[in-house]
Amino acid sequence: MKHREDISRAIDYIEENLPFGLTVGDAAKAAGYSKFHFERIFSEALRMTPAEYIRRRRITEIIRRMESSDRPMSNIAFELGFNSKENFTRAFRSEHSILPSEYRAAGNSLRLCERAALDGETPEPFAITPELVTLEAFSVVAYPSDEEIPPRFWNKYNAGKWSERLSGRALTEDYGVCRWNHEKSRLDYFIGIRESEARGDLSGTVKLDIPGGLYAVFTTPGSNRLAFVGTIAKSWDFASKWLCENGYVRTGGYEFECYVEASRVFSERIFIPVKKSAPAIPG
Repeated sequence: MKHREDISRAIDYIEENLPFGLTVGDAAKAAGYSKFHFERIFSEALRMTPAEYIRRRRITEIIRRMESSDRPMSNIAFELGFNSKENFTRAFRSEHSILPSEYRAAGNSLRLCERAALDGETPEPFAITPELVTLEAFSVVAYPSDEEIPPRFWNKYNAGKWSERLSGRALTEDYGVCRWNHEKSRLDYFIGIRESEARGDLSGTVKLDIPGGLYAVFTTPGSNRLAFVGTIAKSWDFASKWLCENGYVRTGGYEFECYVEASRVFSERIFIPVKKSAPAIPG
């Protein structure tokens, strides 16, 4: 990657100076560029601006420190460069779509921003042994997502105890259901529970009919609360690669992930409807 060593040097500088009065200009100087040029090459390499990266990394490290502390979150935020409780609360809500207090009360998993890995760096080995299963058709009662990123909608769902609202306060498995919307070129995402277990308030939900058939099932490796969302993302990436390498294609139907939040097991199952790909026709 062009400018890789310079960007890597800037990332090192950012990581070392997160608790201090770090600015984008400081990071640009560490990389040896003007602020304007640095912002351009950084954004091209990481698909986020330097300011976004600094903000997201600070929030992530605040969350990590909270794991071993009962101190007010605003105090920890001040140590990591936020100059007021209001600024931190605004940044946290922008990143995760819930308030810091809601997160602390719910204890749900969050989509964290780890230290950036540049193209060409060797990732840690990651593999899952999938199963092929045949499912009977069933239905899910779910809320349509109003977020571009599914983890943010899960934050709202878990912090708001929407699962209990749907089930009538019974403990049940939650389903994150998705399907690519070709007409609107976007992923339609929903979260809810099986219709057979929906005995509570169903206002604002839709019914999704999940067809029966052959599914590839990927069970995510055991994780912890901080790493769970990242492990899920790796598992979806691995699933796509596995299907291509083993002669299966997606049918285009609903795909879903299911998990019992209260279990705190931090492992979920991913279900993808599949069929065998057609053999290549010799040219």
